[in-house]
Amino acid sequence: MQEEPGPRPMSPELPYESRYFSVLLSSAGDVISADTGKIAAIDTETAVAFAQRLWQSGRTHGFISHYRYARQIGEEGVRFIFLDCGRSLDTFRSFLLASCVISLIGLLAVLALIALFSKRIVRPVAESYEKQKRFITDAGHELKTPLTIIDADVAVLEMEMGESDWLRDIQAQTKRLAGLTSDLIYLSRMEEENQLRIIDFPLSDLAEETVRSFQAMAKLQGKRFTAEIEPMLSFHGDEKEIRQLLSILLDNALKYSEPEGWISFVLKRQEKKLLLSVENSTRAALPDRLEQLFDRFYRAEQSRNSQTGGYGLGLSIAKAIVQAHKGRIYALHSGKNALRIEVLLPQ
Repeated sequence: MQEEPGPRPMSPELPYESRYFSVLLSSAGDVISADTGKIAAIDTETAVAFAQRLWQSGRTHGFISHYRYARQIGEEGVRFIFLDCGRSLDTFRSFLLASCVISLIGLLAVLALIALFSKRIVRPVAESYEKQKRFITDAGHELKTPLTIIDADVAVLEMEMGESDWLRDIQAQTKRLAGLTSDLIYLSRMEEENQLRIIDFPLSDLAEETVRSFQAMAKLQGKRFTAEIEPMLSFHGDEKEIRQLLSILLDNALKYSEPEGWISFVLKRQEKKLLLSVENSTRAALPDRLEQLFDRFYRAEQSRNSQTGGYGLGLSIAKAIVQAHKGRIYALHSGKNALRIEVLLPQ
């Protein structure tokens, strides 16, 4: 015969499992009585102290130590009833600690598995990338010899046959290909070795020297060039690489500023860093994501780039130099027809 569903009967042992005590106070807060017969850990003096403290605080329920309490107002006065929740709290703390330990062990196990399998997954990609960089370096070195021979042979032919448009085209394209090869080798070396010759050198003097040479070229092209260089700035880095960085940024601004345009150069201290800014007017179609300007072989305008002779490696090399010095480089729209390249170098 099945039992009818209904509430389960309360165990007769339950009242004896609970430990509690109570204190009755008058409306003025005086102690009338204290009942500590159902608990051994609390004496009458402690129970009265708990009740009087809660009377003064005005709280009606909550916890004091590991006892849960509630205040009842009746005809006899105000009664505070305290229930011992120590075992429940200890059980909860043990469960919480065990849960945290198990979760931590599980997290560490997952991280170990991710690290183990990610190495296997990423290793072929990393090896392929390393092989690609080595190929660029090796192929660049191999190309240098035939390019040098071609250039020398063309010079000999020019001496024997006289000047020719064909020979001039061969010389020009050979020179461009040699420049591209050198840039690729340099960029690959920066990523492979990153061996900088770190010294302290006067950055302001280096900037002034580099800017003067480009100011002369800008004047010949009818472009306005302004420079603001804070004096007495020094930098701890590779002087040769920083010189190339300045030359790349200024050459890029000079090439891609429109005729009768303007170029602005700024070098100053900004908080604990050095700010290098090169800005120029331009009518080139810039990408929506200006980070693309630092991608290899990126060219905003193909026709314009064929006139300037660039291959889209200048800003990639500049980025590699800045990153090797633990700095940041980024591009900004500084106006409707203006582009600014900013470099932050740590001091």
